[in-house]
Amino acid sequence: MLCYVMLCYVIDIYKPNSGVRLDKRYFIAIFRVIFIHAPGEISAMNGPWTEWDHVLKVDPDKPLVDGETFEDVCQTGTDAIEIGGTLDITTEKMQEVVDACSRYDMPLYQEPSNPAVVVESDALDGYLVPTVFNAESAFWVAGAHKEWVRIDGPLDWERTATEAYIVLNPDASVAEVTEANTDQTAEDVAAFATVAERLFGQEIIYIEYSGTFGDTKKVAAAAAALTESTLFYGGGIGGYDSAYEMGAHADTIVVGDLLHDEGVDAVSETVAGVKDAHADGEI
Repeated sequence: MLCYVMLCYVIDIYKPNSGVRLDKRYFIAIFRVIFIHAPGEISAMNGPWTEWDHVLKVDPDKPLVDGETFEDVCQTGTDAIEIGGTLDITTEKMQEVVDACSRYDMPLYQEPSNPAVVVESDALDGYLVPTVFNAESAFWVAGAHKEWVRIDGPLDWERTATEAYIVLNPDASVAEVTEANTDQTAEDVAAFATVAERLFGQEIIYIEYSGTFGDTKKVAAAAAALTESTLFYGGGIGGYDSAYEMGAHADTIVVGDLLHDEGVDAVSETVAGVKDAHADGEI
């Protein structure tokens, strides 16, 4: 039905006497949306993240706990390592972590905070690029991404995917940088998740509470709204219990600061927590 309405709208504004002259590329884009990526007709979402219970996010600007190594990091039981951060990130710092983790058999992804820090390396399984759906500025929805493409030219599209962030902690660095509107109800969060999945075809929806444990009702609302997309959750996971609690709603738990603050044993506890939650709830 929505496809029909969209098509009627295009036909209506292009009446011969309307004065509207549309470039043929406009029609191509519209027809691609209508007939190829029609809302409600989601293509198979089968990225490797559909099998992940746990992701460990390593911040290149933060040290590991004294005495621990990246070999220890890769033996925590996590399903994948994502390298990324918001502040004081450089290509050199990124490259050091990529090189250190690439020695071990572990899925390895970069989450670049801006185009200048992208590491081109065969050691990476891919790139997970954030787009902040509740940012006040369109720059963080698509503008930064446009600049990346403009500056670097054709990207490695086969290894690049986006994460549809919904940022909900107003005190988090990512909220401040992107000017995210974090004042969202559970219904708002569910609507954002639906838009990201149904209209924009996002395979990963990421509820971000970085720095604090989030509202489980909002995460549950997002989970209930999704059909195919994988729901990531990050923020305030500090041990087995919090991982289990949020794992009852999210497909994938993302743990970051805990690694740098408390170490690999604490991270392993969160792996056990989310995997038990999924086993008990059959997520």
